[in-house]
Amino acid sequence: MTISSETELEHLRRIGRICARARDVMGAAAVVGITTAELDAIGRKILADAGAISAPESQYDFPGATCISVNEEVAHGIPGDRVLADGDLINIDVSASLEGYFSDTGASFIVGTPRPEIEKLCFDGKKAMWAGIKVVRDKAPIREIGLRIENFANKGGYSLIKNLASHGIGKSLHEHPHTIPTWDDPQERRSLKKGQVITIEPFLSYGANWALEGEDGWTLLADTGAPTVQYEHTLVVTPRGHEIMTLSA
Repeated sequence: MTISSETELEHLRRIGRICARARDVMGAAAVVGITTAELDAIGRKILADAGAISAPESQYDFPGATCISVNEEVAHGIPGDRVLADGDLINIDVSASLEGYFSDTGASFIVGTPRPEIEKLCFDGKKAMWAGIKVVRDKAPIREIGLRIENFANKGGYSLIKNLASHGIGKSLHEHPHTIPTWDDPQERRSLKKGQVITIEPFLSYGANWALEGEDGWTLLADTGAPTVQYEHTLVVTPRGHEIMTLSA
């Protein structure tokens, strides 16, 4: 989507704030002993109370209002009876629509007592996302997003999942520009344009390079089983930079 009015921008701000609230409240509720289904119910209520509609359910018939991935699961985990344990690494991905406008955000959290190496991975996962976001502005080469993220990952000795990319969003969950690489792709020749609505969402890992489909047909697993984190914001490209829709209130 490319926005053309302040009214459209305000719609995106509203749904962005709703998704951010669900993400943050769910993250705070991710404690030892809660099930992923109970966590999903918290997110569902926040969306419903705001009049928002779960995007995974409405767009893809996903069996949950949100995606909750645990440990070796890197994305699209189905909420269920799994009980969170001390030290678990979870990713919460919230996407929803309100009055026809969509937003998408995600973050990784540590349940209970953090292990130092996982705490560092989370800290650097956020920095990897911001390395990509800093590039976003009108006429910026899309390749530069992935180049900055990959340079950051390489310096820290990390790998990146290279078959899960950022994407356009706005009037649907996934739209043009499709497949915005969060790794360096020398074949990427496109540039960003003022008003485009996109996500930035790198998957930073201690050794995984690919996401593999699990037996349930939804959940994506790290190919090596290595710990992997994802952080994601929805943002609008502006002439001099960007405006983030999914910041915490």
